[in-house]
Amino acid sequence: MSEATARIQAAHELPEDELDRSLRPRKLQDFIGQEPLKDQLTVSIAAAARRGEALDHVLLAGPPGLGKTSLAQIVAAELDVPFVQTAGPALERKGDIAAFLTALEPRSVFFVDEIHRLPRALEETFYPAMEDHCLPITVGQGAGARVVSIELPPFTLIGATTRTGLLSTPL
Repeated sequence: MSEATARIQAAHELPEDELDRSLRPRKLQDFIGQEPLKDQLTVSIAAAARRGEALDHVLLAGPPGLGKTSLAQIVAAELDVPFVQTAGPALERKGDIAAFLTALEPRSVFFVDEIHRLPRALEETFYPAMEDHCLPITVGQGAGARVVSIELPPFTLIGATTRTGLLSTPL
């Protein structure tokens, strides 16, 4: 089994996973650089924790390698909430998004890397989830179709992108 295949197929942790964890900062104060962003996140995280609410949604934009994924993981760790991660290209249907959103625990951080690669129609699925904590699902077709709304727990969506110009304005 090649190294690349092992990484894709391994359900268990590999030795390099521990090294990766040890190299990533685990606290905001350990993250190097981006001082204005860190200051803003510190205030926002403290306020959300004090209120016992989910942090407002966040969009992290910048070139590859600046630590967007690390920052998302740090936010979840600082809030002491579950961290759920996926990538925009992995979300192909509304059902994919629904599966993630309905499995979230209250106040979870849901991180979508490469969020700019979501198709427009799927981007729009996030709007009611982010604003109203609900997921409208159309059941049936034609004249007999109806919309059922699934309640979602409050959560924080953190999107990461290298290309903000490809995102729709509302997102």
